[in-house]
Amino acid sequence: MLVWTGIKRLLRPKRDYFSLKTVTFGDESAVTSNGVASVVSVVLIFVLWAAFTGSKLLPSFLHAPGAFLGTGEFTYTITTPAGETDDATVVVLVHPVGATVEAPEIEPGEGIAKNDSTTIPAYRSQLLRVDENDEMGRAEDTFITAVNGEPISPGVSVSVEFGRVTMSDRGTLNIIPATGLQMEPIWLPAPETVWVRLGEIATVGYRNSTLAEHLGYSLFRVIVGFTLGALVGIPLGYAMGLSNWFRGWFDPIVEFMRPVPPLALIPLVIIWAGIGETGKIILLFLAALWIMAIAARSGVSGVRISKVHAAYSLGASKWQIMRHVIVPNSLPEIFTGARVAMGVCWGTVVAAELVAAEKGVGMMIMVASRFQSTDIVLMGIILIGIIGFAIDMLIRWAERVLVPWKGKG
Repeated sequence: MLVWTGIKRLLRPKRDYFSLKTVTFGDESAVTSNGVASVVSVVLIFVLWAAFTGSKLLPSFLHAPGAFLGTGEFTYTITTPAGETDDATVVVLVHPVGATVEAPEIEPGEGIAKNDSTTIPAYRSQLLRVDENDEMGRAEDTFITAVNGEPISPGVSVSVEFGRVTMSDRGTLNIIPATGLQMEPIWLPAPETVWVRLGEIATVGYRNSTLAEHLGYSLFRVIVGFTLGALVGIPLGYAMGLSNWFRGWFDPIVEFMRPVPPLALIPLVIIWAGIGETGKIILLFLAALWIMAIAARSGVSGVRISKVHAAYSLGASKWQIMRHVIVPNSLPEIFTGARVAMGVCWGTVVAAELVAAEKGVGMMIMVASRFQSTDIVLMGIILIGIIGFAIDMLIRWAERVLVPWKGKG
């Protein structure tokens, strides 16, 4: 916010009609998206993503502290039943996940306690029985009593230079290297990893289908389901807004089904229509139907009665009032409902493709999640967001072209 405030001060203030308006609060036409702020917000999201994943796209000084990598050591103390104590050193090599390394070679030492070494992948921990190579261990009632000179007992943790060491209930040391603030790649991969995966799937494909085929099938399902929902929902909404009889019959049904999430209908749709394409389109149809019906009903109910009276006074017939008054004045509400319905359909298609789908973005995301391919999951989520945003922008453009009178009384 501070960065944006500084940028805003450097920008020349706009001198147009909106900047000269004396009343802007509550005026929807006076509030528009600031392009610079939008760009800054998107860039900031990617910078934070890159910073917390150690991305090579950012200089290292902008990275959040990462997991410890390298060699560390600590000293543990054992105490015999006779009260004698001895120290030994444990050398720990923390390496990147997936790398194959050998434990460092160390001299065992001459005391009762012998030095140890081990390797641990980053972001992991490891239980180490340090007394396995000691001359005296648990069998001789000899136990670890301190780490780096600090007393330790079951459940107690001691901080060391590379992380911390805790003792389990059975007296085994659990070595936990510091993980830092960066996310492990298996949970959140870097942006360049997702980009590489996008190029790979776009060219090679995923599960015998290219990325274009996955996107095409999802878009086809959404468009068909939304179109069918609009074709049924809009006339139903008009009928409910114009006829007491229709409203009495269908208003309870619409209001009952509106809050039911489409995901709850999946088992019923499978029973009725099977697991093929028909069932998926029916689910998307039901997701759009109630939203479009309510939007059309709200649009009709919001038409000013003064306009209807004016048309009647000029000799207009019912059809002319419907054509020139009710439909034009209800279109803004219908377009708003279309934006909401399309967003719901685009989100529901992921769930619809869970059931025996061979192609689709939702199928790709769910299959990838089973194998912890987080880069594919993130790629699918980003593509869903981008396509959903593009669809919303397209509907907004169509609304500006087809309904230029919106907001002008």
